[in-house]
Amino acid sequence: MTTRSIGMRLVYALALPILIVAVWWVATLNETNPFVPRPGQIVSDFFGSWFGPLIVQQVLPSLYRLGVGLISAIVVGVVLGVLVGSSRVARKLTGPLFEFIRAVPPPVLLPVLLLVIGIDDRSKIFLIFLGCLWPILLNTIDGVRGVDQVLADTTRTYGVTGREKLRRFVLPASLPRIMTGIRLALPIAIILMVVSEMYAAIDGLGYQIMLFKQIFQIGPMWAGIVIIGLIGIVLAWIFRVIERRVLAWYFGQREVETSER
Repeated sequence: MTTRSIGMRLVYALALPILIVAVWWVATLNETNPFVPRPGQIVSDFFGSWFGPLIVQQVLPSLYRLGVGLISAIVVGVVLGVLVGSSRVARKLTGPLFEFIRAVPPPVLLPVLLLVIGIDDRSKIFLIFLGCLWPILLNTIDGVRGVDQVLADTTRTYGVTGREKLRRFVLPASLPRIMTGIRLALPIAIILMVVSEMYAAIDGLGYQIMLFKQIFQIGPMWAGIVIIGLIGIVLAWIFRVIERRVLAWYFGQREVETSER
């Protein structure tokens, strides 16, 4: 990658955020309402309030819950999705149940989880796990179901069965859909992390943002919201790097097809 291409990517990535901040700054230049955030105030509160003990006390617990819940959902969703997607009988038996459970919004389950599990990290992690499980699970099932039947018959003809078929054919063919499910699960994980901490926690980003709101610390409250957005950006960037590595063959094939057109 040349210096010019890197520079152009930075321009494309930063142009719209810079424009939004500039418009925001001009619009709030003479604003006297203390509840309307100003860019300079948020930057000041971002470094003044959050950088220090709050990073360890409030941000790290949130990241721990987010990571455990999301990774658990990925492991269970992929394994269960491969098992269900590989069996027509399993799909017929579990289809109505999966659709019913998926239709229940995860935040509705929070009071039930608090009563059954308690107010500690387990209820929050389990809520994140449930919310992220379904897009990963259902996309994995669709990916396994959508494998090329001609290639499946070819692998069977050459005697590739069992674990070898799963490792060399089914999983690679399903990976684009699996990665799509994980991409959909990322914002769900962040939303459920914040929601669970706002109403049932003694620490975390959601808890601290609500605390700032209740004591009318509006600047630090908005700075906390900015931190949540930055976490989303970092997660999306990490996912994009992993996706490019895992699906290098897939993106290479798409580039070849695009060039041929």
